[in-house]
Amino acid sequence: MSTDVLRILLVEDDDGDAILVEELLSDASLKVELHRATTLDHALDLLPDRSVDCVLLDLGLPDSVGLSAVERLRAGSSPPALVVLTGHSGIDLGVQAVAAGADDYLVKGEVDGDLLGRSVRYAVQRRKAEEQQRALYRSEVRAAETRRLERALLPTPLVGDERLSVMVGYVPGGNGLLGGDFYDAVERPDGSVLCVIGDVAGHGPDEAALGATLRTAWRTIVLTDAEPAAVLPLLERVLVLERARPEVFVTLCQVVIDPHRRYADVYLAGHLAPLLLRDAASEIAATARGRALGIPVDGGWAPQRVELGDRWALVLYTDGLVEATLAQPGAGHADPSAAHRPARPDRLGTDGLRRTVDVALADGTEGIVERVIRRVRDLHGGPLADDAALLVVGRSDDGGPGERTATLADSDEWSR
Repeated sequence: MSTDVLRILLVEDDDGDAILVEELLSDASLKVELHRATTLDHALDLLPDRSVDCVLLDLGLPDSVGLSAVERLRAGSSPPALVVLTGHSGIDLGVQAVAAGADDYLVKGEVDGDLLGRSVRYAVQRRKAEEQQRALYRSEVRAAETRRLERALLPTPLVGDERLSVMVGYVPGGNGLLGGDFYDAVERPDGSVLCVIGDVAGHGPDEAALGATLRTAWRTIVLTDAEPAAVLPLLERVLVLERARPEVFVTLCQVVIDPHRRYADVYLAGHLAPLLLRDAASEIAATARGRALGIPVDGGWAPQRVELGDRWALVLYTDGLVEATLAQPGAGHADPSAAHRPARPDRLGTDGLRRTVDVALADGTEGIVERVIRRVRDLHGGPLADDAALLVVGRSDDGGPGERTATLADSDEWSR
């Protein structure tokens, strides 16, 4: 038998009947914390302040008539188990009470300790099972909404060139909810490939919805064959119209790879510069960084040309990776004095991410996105505080087909 203490509220105006119920509960060998109310109003006042497992309700109260007491007790968002006590031996009233929301009913003159104890235990377990079912349903609905949002935020790249590798990854922050990170990649009819990665300031459903809207808008603009330099001004117009508050802004990196794969034009809107992988990872020195989208200051976005070579890869990422703190002070830092810095944990930073990518490159490019994210999580000591998105696009010099992989937020492996 369970050793848990059951918290019971007895709603009974008759002192003699109250003493009888208390004795029956004692005979049932239940561990009980018993409270009493003599009116329905008194009971409704007590319930918000006390964590009650079960209410024993007498239907003959001075301030309620018939089944109105059952209906009022059931009106809350998460009512406790409810067992009705009635002095009527006929079954009609009891059946009506159960139909109105009671878990069970007992006739006062026909109940003993064992029957009362069993009824209370069953009612409490039934209520717990219903709560679990509701929680499961809410979880399933939430998971379905997350999957729908993922499809908008994290699409399948539209790149037909089989020689190009396109590897994408996304993992949510510590609370498991999607934020406003988004990415995409589209190949145009002329053979050029446009890639984007962006981050809506803030975290929550509004930011996720805005990120999905901007990702869809970016793909739409690109598919209309708009000039690359016109994409960000048009996207900013969408942002200004769709954002919920005027202070919301978006950082973004857009890369345009020429049809012959010889160079890439990088547009930075307040965002981190990509890494360029050849034999090792190196950060592209930002010489033409523009303002973030949605910031009301002068200035636009000029491209910065990067020569690629025969074998290359570009790594676009959001700040959830570089802002990861290190579980062990000094990990990922070349400066040995970093280990002696006080209390405040070090961040991985861009240099730490570059070294992490170099470590992953030592084992080849296959599955590099997953291995980089896993390594950052290991350095952080668990799930990242912020969302992290990663997009790697590149070409090898052997002429073989590129790799296409995706590590997404609904993966069972990344939900652990």
